[in-house]
Amino acid sequence: MVSTASPALDTLAARAASLDAADPLAAVRERFLLPEGVVYLDGNSLGALPAAVPPAMADAVHRQWGTDLIRSWNDNSWWDAPLRVGDAVGRLIGAAPGQTLAGDSTSVQLFNALSAAVRLRPGRPLLLTDPGHFPTDQYIADSVARLFGLEVRRMPPAGLPRFLAEEGERVAVAGYSPVDYRTGELHDMAATTRAVQRAGGLMLWDLCHAAGALPVGLDELGVDLAVGCGYKFLSGGPGAPAFLYVAERHQAAFDQPLTGWNGHVEPFGLSGDYAPAEGVGRGRIGTPPILSMLALEAALTAFDGVAMEQVRAKSLSLTGFFLDCADTLLDGLGFTAVTPRAPERRGSQVTLRHPDAYALVRALAARGVIGDMRAPDMLRFGVNALYITHRDVLSAIRQLAEVVMSAEHRDERFRHRTTVT
Repeated sequence: MVSTASPALDTLAARAASLDAADPLAAVRERFLLPEGVVYLDGNSLGALPAAVPPAMADAVHRQWGTDLIRSWNDNSWWDAPLRVGDAVGRLIGAAPGQTLAGDSTSVQLFNALSAAVRLRPGRPLLLTDPGHFPTDQYIADSVARLFGLEVRRMPPAGLPRFLAEEGERVAVAGYSPVDYRTGELHDMAATTRAVQRAGGLMLWDLCHAAGALPVGLDELGVDLAVGCGYKFLSGGPGAPAFLYVAERHQAAFDQPLTGWNGHVEPFGLSGDYAPAEGVGRGRIGTPPILSMLALEAALTAFDGVAMEQVRAKSLSLTGFFLDCADTLLDGLGFTAVTPRAPERRGSQVTLRHPDAYALVRALAARGVIGDMRAPDMLRFGVNALYITHRDVLSAIRQLAEVVMSAEHRDERFRHRTTVT
């Protein structure tokens, strides 16, 4: 074990200072309202507050709602917000305009997208998903399968090529995430998309842990469908609207099960029969949550003038530095890094295993270092390249080492389980 006051620490501190001094995104940190004395490494669960959001919310509440009232649907373009905000998200995920829609939750968007995919591939009885997928994705895959009389196969990404070679003609849709939400491992989107489509199935990606964190390139990869949330790396706020991507080639036949009046070709015609709107607008359901939609729209301005390639480069630098700091300062303290070392296999988080993961995360939070944990023993540290520095990373690892060496986490107050971990 290395003392947290040592030549090794001095070397890491000098390296952090050098990397931060050369950071082309350093000024973007000022676009966020970060609490003084806090190192926030939980942006993969809830992004930090962008500075543009509070004034946008004040205007939305006091002027647009308070003064303009219902006229805001026209005068302040509330009605167009799902498409307008969708295109703003689309720019970050490599989607040309007119293919991305904002609104509803990820669960709702996933249900609609999976169901529509099944309808686009009639006669194919299998839905594929990852056994390590976020639970909601697995639950909804099971629900869609029950509704359509299909079977769900849980297949790890590594096993997909062989499975598709043997049973690919039976696959309607494969629903996967590019980033493992527990370990931060990044899967090969291009290879997986090609393999599924060669077998005749549709590829649906859950981008919750990818949008805003790394270049996705949906159009370039020829992806069929995608969904994702607005509250993680996009920093749209708690419960921010999700998004749906439908490749233009599928829009005319996109037939979702939840058909609300907002998605009607003539929503104010008030017809009793449903006729879908043209384009991705048919993915609209009910009245959009305007206040949270406008918060997300303001939050996305934090990406103005920022290329996703820059975000990715800094993210890899931060996560690589994190692993180096952990190797040096946490050696002999019972931690195991589970995030891949190879840069091309890392998302934008680092996960460490430790038997006291929960108590350690609580003790760290008391020191102003905020991460989270996932059962049974994983400490997750999400890295948002727009506002995290290498100095933040070093501070977090140093504090973690001090917590363990002082046995601070063994205090009973840190072992009491709260609802949200």
